[in-house]
Amino acid sequence: MAEYQNILIAVDFTPEHTQVTDRAVWLAKQSRARLSLIHVVEFVHIDLANELVMPQDMELQTRLLETATTRLQEVAEGLEVAGEVQQWVELGTTKLEITRVAEEQNVDLIVLGSHSRHGIGLLLGSTANAVLHGAPCDVLAVRVKEN
Repeated sequence: MAEYQNILIAVDFTPEHTQVTDRAVWLAKQSRARLSLIHVVEFVHIDLANELVMPQDMELQTRLLETATTRLQEVAEGLEVAGEVQQWVELGTTKLEITRVAEEQNVDLIVLGSHSRHGIGLLLGSTANAVLHGAPCDVLAVRVKEN
């Protein structure tokens, strides 16, 4: 089995995200792989009147992206890896953006968290499951234990 060369970590900013990043860093060190991070901002504007997106919504979207960029930089700086960690903050659907970036960047492993779902959460599905079935590469879903 070939070692991984390019690992993409999907970061969701939950308090447990370090469980995911720690596992990915360990794998990257074992394989001498390059690490990169992605966070997707899902900004959904629901307008039942089918009107245009208002400027204040655009301002909110901009603030969400800026905040995510800052937080992702903090995560990158906290990783104990040599070299630069590429970062992407994308706006859109989590599954589509993660798989798109993975394909564009020739990623061979996506690492993300899998939160336990119960009840209605099982019916709605999960990001990990959606990425698993749409990814152009291997996917490692790290079972996240809530603190």
